[in-house]
Amino acid sequence: MTLRTTFIATTAIFLAGAASAETMKIGITQNNVGVDSYQTTYENAFIAAAESNADVDAVVLDAGGDVARQIAQIEDLIQQEVDAIIIWPTNGEAVIPAVRKAHQAGIPVIVTNSNIAEAGFDFVKSFSGPDNITQGARSAEIMCDKFKEMGTENDAQVVHITGQPGYTTAIERAKGFEDRLPEVCPNVTVVDTQPGDWNREKSQQVMEAFLVKYDDIDGVYAGDDNMGVGALNAAKAAGREGIIFVGATNFAVGYEAMAAGDYWGSIYQSPVDDAEAALKTAIDILNGEELPFLNYFDTPKITQDNMGDYTKPVF
Repeated sequence: MTLRTTFIATTAIFLAGAASAETMKIGITQNNVGVDSYQTTYENAFIAAAESNADVDAVVLDAGGDVARQIAQIEDLIQQEVDAIIIWPTNGEAVIPAVRKAHQAGIPVIVTNSNIAEAGFDFVKSFSGPDNITQGARSAEIMCDKFKEMGTENDAQVVHITGQPGYTTAIERAKGFEDRLPEVCPNVTVVDTQPGDWNREKSQQVMEAFLVKYDDIDGVYAGDDNMGVGALNAAKAAGREGIIFVGATNFAVGYEAMAAGDYWGSIYQSPVDDAEAALKTAIDILNGEELPFLNYFDTPKITQDNMGDYTKPVF
C-alpha cells in the first residue's frame, strides 16, 4: 500500500455528492495518517463510507502528528460551519480548548479511536472506538496464560513498549496491561517500560537497549503489533529466542509473525470498522439519536491458537 503525502494544515479532501439542503457536512481531523498502515487504511475506509452516502459531504483533514496543526484544523472546521466534527486526537490534553470552541459554536464533536482527556468530556457528544483499557487487560491475560502454559508464571520478566507519550490510546493500553497483569500473574515482573512512539524502527532500538540491559527477558508487551514486530526483529538479530511477544492491535506483520510461530498474540481490531463506526456515530447524532458516550466496538483476543478464525488484517 502506498502511503500518501501528509496534508498541510489547510489542505483537505472534499467528498460531496449532489449537495442538498439536507446534506450533512462532516469534518474529520486525523492524528497522523502517514505514521502507520492502520491509520492509512482507516482514512481510505472513511472516504469510501462517506462517498457511498449521498447525504454526507465530508471534509477530510490530517494533522500529521502535529498538535498545533490539529488545533488549527478544528478552528478551520468551525469557521466552515460544519455540522459535526470528528477528531482523532494527536494529544488528549492539548486539543481540549479547540474542542471546547467547537462545542460553544454548537457543533457536536465525536472523538474517534483514541479518546481525549477526561477534562474535555463535557465538550464531546460521543467517543467511537475500541476500549483501550480492556485491550491492554486482554493482552495481559494472553501473556499470563502463555506463561502458565510454559510454567514460567512465577518468575517471568517482562519489558513494556508503549505508544506515543501523551496519546490517550497509549496511556489506556498501558494502564489496562499494568493493572491486569498483577491480578492474573502476580509473580510476573515488568522490569522496564519505554515509549516506542507507534514506530517500528524506534521500537527496535528500544528493544535493542533492553536486550543489552537485561540478560533475562521472558515477555514483551507492545502497544501495537507495529512496535511489537520491531522488538521481535531486535530479538532475532541478537539471537535471543524464547521470548513471548504480545501486542494490542493486530497488524498484518503481526499476523504473519504469528503464523511463522515467532509472535504469540494480540488484539484483533479493524480500522475499517473503526472508520465506519465513527462516521455512523456522527450521522446518528445529527439525526437526533441517543447514543452512549462511550460507543465501543468489540476487539477480541487473537493468538497462534485461534488465528485461523480471523482473516489477516489489511493494514
